[in-house]
Amino acid sequence: MRILVAGGAGFIGSHTVVELAEAGHETVILDNFSNSSEKVIGRIEAITGKKITFYKADILDKGALEEIFSKEKIDAVIHFAGLKAVAESVQKPWEYYENNIAGTLTLVDVMRKHGVKNIIFSSSATVYGNPAFIPITEECPKGQCTNPYGWTKSMLEQILSDIQKADKEWNVILLRYFNPIGAHKSGTIGENPSGVPNNLMPYITQVAVGKREELGVFGNDYNTPDGTGVRDYIHVVDLAKGHVKALKKIEENAGLKIYNLGTGIGYSVIDIVKNFEEASGVKIPYAIKPRRAGDIDTCYSDASRAKEELGWEAENGIREMCEDSWRWQKNNPNGYED
Repeated sequence: MRILVAGGAGFIGSHTVVELAEAGHETVILDNFSNSSEKVIGRIEAITGKKITFYKADILDKGALEEIFSKEKIDAVIHFAGLKAVAESVQKPWEYYENNIAGTLTLVDVMRKHGVKNIIFSSSATVYGNPAFIPITEECPKGQCTNPYGWTKSMLEQILSDIQKADKEWNVILLRYFNPIGAHKSGTIGENPSGVPNNLMPYITQVAVGKREELGVFGNDYNTPDGTGVRDYIHVVDLAKGHVKALKKIEENAGLKIYNLGTGIGYSVIDIVKNFEEASGVKIPYAIKPRRAGDIDTCYSDASRAKEELGWEAENGIREMCEDSWRWQKNNPNGYED
């Protein structure tokens, strides 16, 4: 298949393009490079040995999307092109609603005009809000989201589900990610946030290479074993492989499907720090800070449906996630700016 990967130069997108190429699919990357680098393209080509077609464009730019869909014979879209930081979304709700919702509506409008009715959507475990039960299955009711980022994912799931319900030619796969970390084994592509990292692992790795003095741990009074928030961390390469498996459901004309992608294991912030220290041999100083708005105690998955229906399960443990994150950061202390 020929896949348009919106946001394909980003952290998850770039790793997915590699896995798609290695599975024999052709890819076209669409990215505005607002939170990624054009240097990613050459590194993907070096890993895969394949030339990558890419367009520097924004999903809000309908004219650019029309041009891409007119030029390229697209079979399906994998949609990663969204703003994704929980804390930032609380500070900048309008930017999140405009980019994530208006951008997706624009993308889907151009897709349907060109007869492309296959989409895999990058959703999130945040749609469960403060989850009704743990571990979280896909049957867990969607909750009151605790931040605008989560609401954009929840709303877009509803929009895409309604579109599929109204037009059965659509195939919509909603993938609810837990917490992706790690990097490609080559150490040449990885997470490269612009500015101060909003996610735990890139902050830890930046402390490890001396870019930041210490890690801020936001809250140590949660209802968890050590008081710090517990999350389900998944290796980004495992997550990428989940998208390749999901394409098979598209090929089966499966309609609307929802899958959790996680490991089913919860680790606290302190667990991650300790595992990283063991994997890297570097001590990570940290300071306890006030809780962040929108954070919850515990969130981890039951991903058995993905195993049963997609034949997918996470292969990498926390040690590999930490080792690969460290290899990427150590080899690229300034990310793609080196």
